[in-house]
Amino acid sequence: MTTLKRLQIMTCLLAFLAPLPALAASADEINAKVTATLHDFYKTVRGGKELAGKARGILVFPEVYKAGIGIGGEYGEGALRVGGKTVAYYNTAAASIGFQLGAQVKSQVILFMTADALKSFRASSGWKAGVDGSVALASLGADGSVDSDTARKPIIGFIFSNKGLMYNLTFEGSKISKIDK
Repeated sequence: MTTLKRLQIMTCLLAFLAPLPALAASADEINAKVTATLHDFYKTVRGGKELAGKARGILVFPEVYKAGIGIGGEYGEGALRVGGKTVAYYNTAAASIGFQLGAQVKSQVILFMTADALKSFRASSGWKAGVDGSVALASLGADGSVDSDTARKPIIGFIFSNKGLMYNLTFEGSKISKIDK
């Protein structure tokens, strides 16, 4: 790919992603949405409340907006809860190029099941979810339950409450960064 072509793609991507920070919410707004999203998660995923109760930390992104026409991007803000209390705020962002068309908003819940997994995440300056296969994307059975192999992973991710139409439900390539609120 030529340098000019790369520059054109990056310019288009930046123009697409520029309005996303305008979606920034206050700490109180994020906390309220996190609480509501966890309530939905517990209703949607059979055994989700028990699984979350075993987690060392829970990272919740109530609304992750994703859109694309050839070039796409996604953005959302959320909170990390440890012991039921918010300890930090994060955003998730990703960009993509390829066959894609549509827009959606989805919720993401990431459970850190071990102290080591949580410590590693909190120590990182910018965590790239799924790049190394570190997040086990939970697949739910017909009854809404999590399969037993997934439940034994150190980090488990859930994507649910999709509104809109877009192909490609994944954490892969998403960068999660700590933000100040």
